[in-house]
Amino acid sequence: MSIMQLESYAGGQWVGPSGKTRKIFSAVTGEHIANAGSDSLDFQAVIDYAKQKGGPALRAMTFHDRARMLKALATYLNERRDPLYELSYKTGATLADSKIDIDGGIGTMFVYASKGRREMPDAHIYPDGDLEILSRNGTFLGQHYCTPLLGVAVHINAFNFPMWGMLEKLAPTLLAGVPAIVKPATSTSYLTEACVKMMIESGILPEGAVQLIMGGTGDLLDRLDCQDVVSFTGSANTASYLKSNDNILKNGVRFVAEQDSLNASVLGPDATPDTPEFDLFIKEASREMTTKAGQKCTAIRRMIVQQDRVQDVIDAMSARLAKTVIGDPTADGTRMGALASLDQKRDVLEKAAEIGSECTLAYGDQDALSLNGDDLDNGAFVSPMLFHCENPDTASIVHSTEAFGPVATVMGYRDLNHAIELMNKGGGSLVASVITNDPSVAQQLTMGAGAFHGRLYFNNRDSMKESTGHGSPLPHMVHGGPGRAGGGEELGGVRGVTHYMQRTAVQGSPDLLTAIGGTYVKGAKFIEPPAHPFTRTFNELQIGETVHTPSRKVTLEDIEHFAHFTGDTFYAHMDEEAAAANPFFPGRVAHGYLLLSFAAGLFVEPNPGPVLANTGLNDLSFQKPVSAGDEVRVSITVKRKTKRTDEYGEVRWHVNMFNQDDEQVAEYELLTMVAFERT
Repeated sequence: MSIMQLESYAGGQWVGPSGKTRKIFSAVTGEHIANAGSDSLDFQAVIDYAKQKGGPALRAMTFHDRARMLKALATYLNERRDPLYELSYKTGATLADSKIDIDGGIGTMFVYASKGRREMPDAHIYPDGDLEILSRNGTFLGQHYCTPLLGVAVHINAFNFPMWGMLEKLAPTLLAGVPAIVKPATSTSYLTEACVKMMIESGILPEGAVQLIMGGTGDLLDRLDCQDVVSFTGSANTASYLKSNDNILKNGVRFVAEQDSLNASVLGPDATPDTPEFDLFIKEASREMTTKAGQKCTAIRRMIVQQDRVQDVIDAMSARLAKTVIGDPTADGTRMGALASLDQKRDVLEKAAEIGSECTLAYGDQDALSLNGDDLDNGAFVSPMLFHCENPDTASIVHSTEAFGPVATVMGYRDLNHAIELMNKGGGSLVASVITNDPSVAQQLTMGAGAFHGRLYFNNRDSMKESTGHGSPLPHMVHGGPGRAGGGEELGGVRGVTHYMQRTAVQGSPDLLTAIGGTYVKGAKFIEPPAHPFTRTFNELQIGETVHTPSRKVTLEDIEHFAHFTGDTFYAHMDEEAAAANPFFPGRVAHGYLLLSFAAGLFVEPNPGPVLANTGLNDLSFQKPVSAGDEVRVSITVKRKTKRTDEYGEVRWHVNMFNQDDEQVAEYELLTMVAFERT
């Protein structure tokens, strides 16, 4: 078998290993399969290439341009997964494990592509939060805006997910408009290299958007500045070493860490052995022990169950683990493959021995390990090991030592407060799960343990069929945790994008903020359109174009007709005495929805034109009641434009309704789809 010479991708060139190279071995057979090394790289040139080529190219694109780029890239990878699966087997992963890594990473990229199009503007600046009114008359306002950092993101990834770990960081980074330098863990880096080669070959990414380091980082961290970000996944010791780098500290380089986590799963007191919740707990816990051979930062390490159910859980877990066939991940029937490397095997066995010094081994025998397949004696295989901690209050190792493999410990709790105490003894975790059908249990554990956990996962008979699992970080939700887990966060939808941007408080007049953000700000000058905006195409419309309608008188007959026609005969519209007794109304008033209907009648252009559909209404509020005899008029302004397809885009309109005294009575945002060309 030929030995792979793994290449870095730097400065637009593929560079083979040089200098002091590291040998990489198959997790399954122990054979030497690859070499990696980065001694010949000029890391300042790598940084310069990212900042001078990748950064400007990405920032020239809008969020939607980058989202379309991510979708194209995800589609390209999705069509070429088979060779990636073949390489993944060498990491010890089964096909099911590989799908979590490969398909999961690609899926995350698809999600960010969608969120970029749906939740971010088709612009270069992202408005964060609501507009702040900083003056009495609204002439001086404030808005938080996020802009891309003018640096590079250095991604230092772990060995257990060589694809997902890369893609879940790349997706929000590229969507933010920041180039990335990817440094995978060497032991499984051959899968990362194969994926990056596909991405470069696709021609989808701008030059300099992504570079790859196969080997050590040399003096890379010594050359970063305040515009750069380091995102690290790995051990707490390595994270502490890296973020204490003098240059990182001196220049205030952002450092995001996702590290060790002694995640817990709690079996609720209502989950007796005859309930669906008990079976669900056993299923989830055993799956978390054996998926990826337990090499997941979110895997369950501590099972916290009622004291009188400890033996029930041990028996049920042992019976399920006994059915787990271990061996060659390509062999029929194999349910759990190998650890990622022989070094990892040694580490897991050492940590398991430490846990065993204060706990009893309830299931597992490394010496009697039987493997499914041939010639596996030199592979990184271990048995699942389930320990029982009889005294979790006085034990220390089980709450501070993570064996990063198929190793977990069962411990008993007396009551819910005790369960919370044990959960929090982990010192900060990425995730804790609670299997319960009792809402009061969920509420109490959230209040007691939420501060120590980045994610709380509740499951029961109602959600079990559709739930994604204790150990599955989703791109929509924050992934990270306090304390021992690193104190950082990743993913979380658009939140993950803003980690690679600078949030700036911008203050100024409505006109200036409108120009900066590309969204009409109330109080900015109106633009007189050459024709009714509903007759103008998406491309012709300009932000700020406004129509001011004539007035319409609201009569008592209108109010009563609307009430009887719709069935909305609420007393405020139909009973003068009762309405007058209400502190909000002067007497009988018009329905809010009647006013909305009148507003549409005032501003709509009835003839066929570019406006295709009304798709929604946001932020509706009523400021002042309208009585019979009052007059209402409307102003409608082009607020924001967003391309949706090659044929039409979404136009958001700011709608104000006023009475005869120029007092505002209602305000809302109207959404329409408008064609690019006249039909």
